[in-house]
Amino acid sequence: MIGDVFQQHAVKYAGISRGIPLSNSNQLWGLLWGILVFSELHGRGASLYLQVIGGSLLMMLGAGAIALSSATGKEQLRWKEAAEREGRRYGVLSDYVEARMAVVSATGILLIFATMARVPQMSLHWGPALALSAAMLAQLPRFSGSDPLFSMT
Repeated sequence: MIGDVFQQHAVKYAGISRGIPLSNSNQLWGLLWGILVFSELHGRGASLYLQVIGGSLLMMLGAGAIALSSATGKEQLRWKEAAEREGRRYGVLSDYVEARMAVVSATGILLIFATMARVPQMSLHWGPALALSAAMLAQLPRFSGSDPLFSMT
C-alpha cells in the first residue's frame, strides 16, 4: 500500500509515467515483510536468496526504465482517435468504457486468485514488523489537510 500512496503523490506532481512504476515498489516492501517479519525464506539455501535479490534488482531496474520512458505523442494520439471512433460508433463515452474495462479485469483476476488462495501457517516477528512500519511511515509524503489528493470530500 505504501507504493500506492507514493504512486498517487508522484502522479499528481511528476506525471503518470513516473508515478506508476512507484506503485511497483509495493512488491519490494512485501518482500521485506515476507523475509523479515514472516520468515518466508527461513532455512532456504543461498541460491534462493540470490534469486530473490536478483529478481528484486531486476524489478527496480524495470521500474526505473518505465519511469524514464513514455509513449510518443503520435502513439497516444492514435490510441485516443481509435477509442473516440469506437465510442461514436456505439454511442458510449470513452471514460465509461475505460473504467468498466479496468473494473472487470481487476475483478476477474481477483476471483481467479481467490479460488487458489489457502490460509498460510506462519509466525510473526514483531521487531522487524515495527521497524518496517516505522520505515514506511517515515517515507510518507508530507501533506497538509488541504491537499486534494488526500481529501475525503
